[in-house]
Amino acid sequence: MIGGLNHARILLQNGLFWDYGGAALSSAIYWSSLTIIDPTVAALLFVRPKLGICCTIVLIVTNVTHNLYVTALWAPTGEFIAHAANLFVLSQIAFMAFVLASTRMAWDGLRTPTDDLL
Repeated sequence: MIGGLNHARILLQNGLFWDYGGAALSSAIYWSSLTIIDPTVAALLFVRPKLGICCTIVLIVTNVTHNLYVTALWAPTGEFIAHAANLFVLSQIAFMAFVLASTRMAWDGLRTPTDDLL
């Protein structure tokens, strides 16, 4: 939810067609779409938990991958690690690690007694 609110704030401040400071159109569309996708995936965790877990994994992995890719494109030669080690990127990586580490526990918590009979 925090990610979606952050993207909504960015769009309110800069407008729907902002290019995120010169980013490629595909990146701008991706980041802007997170305004809707982030809260939708968060809601799915409550409404359709198994689908929500799967979507959360896909969302955070693609988000971290995309942001590291863009960081690699924009960072001056030899400075990728320094740019990728900022608090924003590190917090996304930490959240991705948490999601991946807790997925099994969350999934198993959704099992019903009849699941063991199948």
